[in-house]
Amino acid sequence: MHDPLTESPQQGAISVSELNRQVRTLLEQGLARLWVEGEISNLARPASGHVYFSLKDDSAQIRCAFFRQRQRGPTINLKDGDQVLAFGRVSIYEARGDYQLIVEQVEAAGEGELRRRFEALKKKLAAEGLFDESLKQAVPALPKRIGVVTSPSGAAIRDILTVLKRRFPAIPVIIYPTAVQGEAAAKQIAAALNAAVVRGECDVLIVARGGGSLEDLWPFNEELVARAISACPIPVVSAIGHEVDFTISDFVADLRAPTPSGAAELVVPDQAEWLRSLTATTARIASLGRRYLEDHYQQLDWLSRRLSQSSPAATVARQIDWLRNLRQVLTGAMRHDLVRRSRAIELVRARLLQRSPAIEVQYAMHRLSELTQRLSNCGTGSVVRLRNQLNLAERALQSVSPLATLERGYAIVSDSATGKVLTDASVMKPGGGITTRLARGSLIATVDKVKQEASSND
Repeated sequence: MHDPLTESPQQGAISVSELNRQVRTLLEQGLARLWVEGEISNLARPASGHVYFSLKDDSAQIRCAFFRQRQRGPTINLKDGDQVLAFGRVSIYEARGDYQLIVEQVEAAGEGELRRRFEALKKKLAAEGLFDESLKQAVPALPKRIGVVTSPSGAAIRDILTVLKRRFPAIPVIIYPTAVQGEAAAKQIAAALNAAVVRGECDVLIVARGGGSLEDLWPFNEELVARAISACPIPVVSAIGHEVDFTISDFVADLRAPTPSGAAELVVPDQAEWLRSLTATTARIASLGRRYLEDHYQQLDWLSRRLSQSSPAATVARQIDWLRNLRQVLTGAMRHDLVRRSRAIELVRARLLQRSPAIEVQYAMHRLSELTQRLSNCGTGSVVRLRNQLNLAERALQSVSPLATLERGYAIVSDSATGKVLTDASVMKPGGGITTRLARGSLIATVDKVKQEASSND
């Protein structure tokens, strides 16, 4: 563990300036801004315009520095013996090592009751969630119409109109007049907000008032105004008092501006800067558009080529070329095949000629002629002899032929139903059909009567 007692004085010592600097850092970072109540004493106003005094109570005092740029409103009337509330941050004046309060705002101590009411209402509304960031609406980047809820004769509206005219004069402004101080102010402010909502003319509202004491700004700490701002569907910018002034309206509004002029700065863009940005954006869009068109021109050319290649005419042309090539190939193949077949036919023809039926027939006829001649020479006598024998046999056959018998007047009778030759009349019955074959023709008859003749053996 580091022990500073074991080090030499030169090693462990720091300068007075460094010590005061570290103490100042600890004070400013360790303590938040706060209100201190006490009596003014030793008040001094040097030519620089700054105010230096002490705040004391019965048992202690603290030096205070109230710089000129922080002095607004009635604080210029401070004098020894005044009981005040001073708001600021604790620091140290390094050159002398004086512990002091850097004052940012001074109020009469009689405002303490208002301060307590302020803190109570702030705590209540915060518990209800009216200050939640999730409820805040975004202020439009370029509003179409701006509404201002303020006094039409106060310095705040003049400051707002001056800034709006300088930054973006083309945007119209509607003033919703209301009192901004006094007992009736809170109701009028709430009514003006409701009127703006009902009329629906604006897309952003500025609730504004110039600086003043806590009592002067009190209408903007009323619960009625706070709830009207919270319920407003139009984005609301609160611009009450000066930068050091905080009201309940600031916490419930969608956006807080340090001053009315600051509110005008926040709700509209700077026209020149906006035009420059618009010009740059337009140029960029044009560049992107040209690049987009160039890319699509190339794509269109590519698609056009593809379309030309895929068009019916191109397809038909390719098919015609393909058919023409096929016809040439087919013609060559057919010609080659015909040549091959012609050669094969010639070979077969030569072989057929060698084995021609005409030659074979001619040879056979020659052979037949020789055989016929030989047969004729060898068989003429046999044929004559056989012919004579045949004639004799024919005459013998004719003599015993049934046909010769029929020529002599006989007939052959058969059963018409069965075709059997009848030799016995008893096999037929009256009504049966018979066929009688004569030497020339046949007779078909019906049996009327069957006559049985006695056998020659009886």
